[in-house]
Amino acid sequence: MEKKYFGTDGIRGKVGESWITPEFALKLGWAAGRVLAKSGTKKVLIGKDPRISGYMLEAALQAGLTAAGLRPVLLGPMPTPAVAYLTHTFRAAAGIVISASHNPYYDNGIKFFNAQGTKLSEQVELEIEAEIEKELKCVPSSELGKAYRIDDAAGRYIEFCKSTFPTQQSLDGFKIVVDCANGATYHIAPLVLNELGAEVIAMGVEPDGVNINLNCGATSMQAISERVVQEKADFGIAYDGDGDRVMMVDHTGYILDGDELLYIIARDKLRNGTLQGGVVGTKMSNLGLELALKELGIPFERSDVGDRHVMELMKKNNWSIGAENSGHVICSEYLETGDGIVSGLQVIAAMKSSRLTLNELRQGMHKFPQVMLNIRFNSDIDPLQDEDVLAEQARIQTLLAGKGRVLLRKSGTEPVFRVMVESDESQEVVHGYAQAIADKVKV
Repeated sequence: MEKKYFGTDGIRGKVGESWITPEFALKLGWAAGRVLAKSGTKKVLIGKDPRISGYMLEAALQAGLTAAGLRPVLLGPMPTPAVAYLTHTFRAAAGIVISASHNPYYDNGIKFFNAQGTKLSEQVELEIEAEIEKELKCVPSSELGKAYRIDDAAGRYIEFCKSTFPTQQSLDGFKIVVDCANGATYHIAPLVLNELGAEVIAMGVEPDGVNINLNCGATSMQAISERVVQEKADFGIAYDGDGDRVMMVDHTGYILDGDELLYIIARDKLRNGTLQGGVVGTKMSNLGLELALKELGIPFERSDVGDRHVMELMKKNNWSIGAENSGHVICSEYLETGDGIVSGLQVIAAMKSSRLTLNELRQGMHKFPQVMLNIRFNSDIDPLQDEDVLAEQARIQTLLAGKGRVLLRKSGTEPVFRVMVESDESQEVVHGYAQAIADKVKV
């Protein structure tokens, strides 16, 4: 069956439109509660990022869950991976995150984790959707749920993050710029790094409900790149709004994406004998990553885009690391979802054990020039079915003549069409190829 409400990463959209309304969140909470109650556990954790609409949606979800007889546990502002971790440690039936991740403040979303802290199966999502179509009926008053708040949730997650960093190492002597995107890591990431011994210069730690991801964080790296150079810092780390993505900056201001971070982690694990099998990337992963891993003798496979697909292929192969170039890096020995803080710590651990700078560690991988353009579209014409778009794609692919590739895809979380072109030609030429295809999209 085709899903009506759930997309590739939960339910997401513009606040006040589509499914991101208090009325729908109420019904969703009730429907999810009906399905989750079958597990016999009534505890459900709810976390959120700091965007202003989160308070509204949290209250509606809470009402729906209690109407179904479940007990919501409110975590407050909390990174997505923190909710996944705490859901498992609290033995809850599920965890719910209210966040639109890297999207602007006027968007929001609702996504779920199962009791093991991984994404819900499509079957469970379909069961929830079936319940949404039914009339909402409260359980008897004696069976209504009651919400409560966990005040030390952030502290618990901070200790977990620190536990993933080698106990024999510290961050003494490191000066680190940290950009929290005015998002869910604002009160956690700086403390983790500081408690491990680093001198921390924090950016994006003053969320006001509308400044999340605004010219900051992992989706807007110019500010932290400039700040690292200005402060003469050793490196910088940037997270997105909900903390499941990470990007880094070396001391020269060079920006490292998820592909390069994955390469550094994989090479370090190979060196110290802890690499389990190979590495999973996606169709968007840079060809340079594939070639660099091949040179090291590390198996590499590509999944469809989306951290869910990355994790599925990792499990299938019994491999422990995978990533998207956007910064979702999964180290499944710690958590089976992307975790910006934990992944960043693994890169830093590689720096410490190798006694190399971030700039030196990245030198083993040569990135092919790659351009990805995002085009917002409102047309009824599906760009993937548009004859003009497909004809231009074929023309560009012919010009590349086996020296590169073109990938077209629609975002699963927003009305955006993505055009990716990769080639061994100059960045300017590659950009021209991508723009030629983008110009054919009917917006």
